[in-house]
Amino acid sequence: MIVFDLACRPAGHVFEIWFGSSADYEDQKARGLVSCPYCGSSEVEKAVMAPNVAPKGNSRSDSVSRAVVPAAAPGGAVVPAGANLPAPEQFKEMVARIAEIQARILEGSEYVGKGFADRARAMHLGEEDSRPIHGQTSADEARALIEEGIPVAPLPLPVRPPGSEN
Repeated sequence: MIVFDLACRPAGHVFEIWFGSSADYEDQKARGLVSCPYCGSSEVEKAVMAPNVAPKGNSRSDSVSRAVVPAAAPGGAVVPAGANLPAPEQFKEMVARIAEIQARILEGSEYVGKGFADRARAMHLGEEDSRPIHGQTSADEARALIEEGIPVAPLPLPVRPPGSEN
């Protein structure tokens, strides 16, 4: 997994997003799947990231406050420096827990790849038996499915297609 800070060009929103690899980011961006969670713009670029470098000897004290660059959040809220944010270890635990839950949810689901929208539509129309599926589609196609009344939702973490693991 790799995390990037991205920024949308129109409004300057900065947000963090996780990918399976740099190649996954490039692929998803090329297919129009990367968009700003605040305004929906697909005009996003990698933002400058500050590395998380531990103090010499890993002697970081719990009393050291973490500085947070103010960032706009949904509704125009701003996250001030010193906000009650989880420590990196807590954040890793939360992501690991989300990954466990997502894996359990997907246990009974069939990966249909790029044919997701077509398969979901066929099930909705009764042309195929209804069953849990997951796969890939563009943001525009996902919106179209929702407008047609087809229940879909994005997964919180990227999913590697079966057989693509190293």
